[in-house]
Amino acid sequence: MPAALVPVLRSVRDAIYPPRTRYHFSYDDAGEVSEDISRKYAYSGDMLTCFAGNEFGIVSKWHHYIPLYDRYFAPFRAAPVRFLEIGVGKGGSLQMWRTYFGADAVIYGIDIDPSCLAYDGVAGQVRIGSQDDVAFLNRVVDEMGGVDIVLDDGSHQMKHLPVTLEALFGRLHPGGIYVIEDLHTAYWRDYGGGYRGRRNFFRYVGEVIADMHRWYHRHSLRHPSVSEGCSGIHVHDSMVIFEKGPVFPPVMSRVGRS
Repeated sequence: MPAALVPVLRSVRDAIYPPRTRYHFSYDDAGEVSEDISRKYAYSGDMLTCFAGNEFGIVSKWHHYIPLYDRYFAPFRAAPVRFLEIGVGKGGSLQMWRTYFGADAVIYGIDIDPSCLAYDGVAGQVRIGSQDDVAFLNRVVDEMGGVDIVLDDGSHQMKHLPVTLEALFGRLHPGGIYVIEDLHTAYWRDYGGGYRGRRNFFRYVGEVIADMHRWYHRHSLRHPSVSEGCSGIHVHDSMVIFEKGPVFPPVMSRVGRS
């Protein structure tokens, strides 16, 4: 391809598929966060207070996540939960989870940025390492004494998401859940994604769904480390939840009298 055509083609491409930096989703009225969430999603539970009332560090979350967190995390508040968040950022999310889950929860966060050690021991434990370092991930889970919830809010890179999921899903306690958020990046090129792209993570999710329905087709499992222990998948805007539980061959019965 002639070098002179490269900038022209890039301009055409960006006009059709705008780069991520052209998107704007920020909610500008910080003083009305609670009102916006409660009005749109008819939610005013504890998770809203933990988020909108946070005063330690900085926590950034999409508003529609707040009621979803409570829907999936609330059952784990009945007993000390072992919670691992991938991505510490400015420390506010660890404080939010501590407020929500309480003093007895085992809360760990991992990040590649050494400056995040400033939050170690404040609301949870912080360990520095990469989410695609399987040995590191296993050491952290060993230190935690196991894990009930994993929340991947890390790099959001398509090349990292499957590695982390396959490393940690098998470590989840039965009944645990694995949450990946900010999956709008699956459609952004600078995160390795793209609309219908080969590495778009939702393609991976579709393959796990096909694995879960292996009883009805003759194809081999694509991702057995996840699908053999996955009892359910929930998909929301930018978020996927994998449930860990026993999987049995399906059977059907007919009961009653004719």
